[in-house]
This record gives sequence, C-alpha cells and structure tokens, in this order.
Amino acid sequence: MSTPVMIEAQGLTKQYGSFLAVRDVTFSIPQGQVVAFLGPNGAGKTTTMRLLTGFVAPTKGSAKIAGIDVQTNRIEASEHLGYLPENGPLYLDMTPDALLRFFGEARGLSGGLLRNRVDHVIEQCSLSSVAHKPIGKLSKGYKQRVSMAQALLHDPQVLIMDEPTSGLDPNQIRGVRSLIKELGKSKTILVSTHILQEVSPIADRVLFIHDGKLVFDGTPHQMQAEGRSLEDQFHRLTAQAV
Repeated sequence: MSTPVMIEAQGLTKQYGSFLAVRDVTFSIPQGQVVAFLGPNGAGKTTTMRLLTGFVAPTKGSAKIAGIDVQTNRIEASEHLGYLPENGPLYLDMTPDALLRFFGEARGLSGGLLRNRVDHVIEQCSLSSVAHKPIGKLSKGYKQRVSMAQALLHDPQVLIMDEPTSGLDPNQIRGVRSLIKELGKSKTILVSTHILQEVSPIADRVLFIHDGKLVFDGTPHQMQAEGRSLEDQFHRLTAQAV
C-alpha cells in the first residue's frame, strides 16, 4: 500500500497586483516526513504556507491537506492541520491553561477529552511551570511554546510551522528542535526557516524557494552535493537567474 500524501501543492500561484509572490509551486509530502522549507527573507515561504492552510486563496492552483482541498473544504481540512504562524496571535491577559481551554472549546472539544488534551500539550510543550501565569508576562520562548501547544491541541496529523525558532535564544532553539524531532515520529511536518543550522538536525527533506519559485527539492545530503556547504548552496540557489 502506498504512503498517503498529507500535504499537496499543485501549481500554487499568488499574485498581488503586478507582483507574483508565489509562482506555480508544486510538491507533495507523504505521511511521516519532516520537510524544511528554506529560502531567503521575502522568497515566498510565508505566502506559500498561508496558501497551504487556506488562510489566503490562490490566484491559481490548489492545496490539499490529508487529501482535502483547503479552499472548498477548509473546516474539514483544518481538522487534520495544526498551524503555527510566525508571531502567532495570543491573548496576553489569559493564562496558557485558559487559552488552550478556549481554543479547545472552539474546536468542539469538551469535558474529559478537553481536559486530557490540554494537560497533554502543556506537558508536551513543557509549560507546566507557567500554565497559570498571564501569557503577557512570559518570555518569547514560552510564548512560542504556547502557540505550539495550541497547534497541537486537537492532535492533528499535519503540522505547518512558520519560523518556529525566530527570535529565540540558543537554549530555546534547542528545545523547539527537540520537540519537532519528537513530533516528527508521528506527524507530517512542514517547517519554514531561513536558518541553515535548522535543516540537518530536524529534516528528512528540503524544499527551497526563491523569488516565489521552487528551485530545489531533495534531501539535506543532496543539497550538500559536491562537497558544498549549506551556506554555499544557499548562495548558489539564490543567485540563480529566475
């Protein structure tokens, strides 16, 4: 039996006026794969992720999560998806525990199931010591963990994370990396970054986008072919004529 495709982009294109933010991007990610989505700032990573999650509509093309079109069946697709946007919005006057219960109820969880899921993601994301403190008083690292707990609350099969280590210190980055590696044992993950050191520790595969176009799709080892460093390949791919 073939491995099911959990994230699929088919000819995704997004145009804002005369500006093409994403240009005919096509790829598929099978169940159980952790994929690093690389590219320089402004390359189209965030726009592509918003298209994949149904947050914005494509000018052309389509996106599917777990085989479900995110534009025609967004609610059904979202049941299989956990989305961690960069600098995701949080209610700063709420505690992590209260915020997670609020989001859980919005997703239709209740009673013992809701309590069990909240307790589970609080432990999973190492939030126990701050679960009852106002989010506004937490460090950026803990706020990022609260956002990740929210994305995991309904136990989705697919995770899409946009720059999850942005602005974190080295210890916080290590903690997020470890969590992603652990989650990758049971979930399909697409994680965007422009930090090359993120790639080898977490990813089975690399998608590299530049100027809105997909310019590389392969393993981290293949990206370092011919003895090139990731930094050299990053420069080569972003210097290519488009």
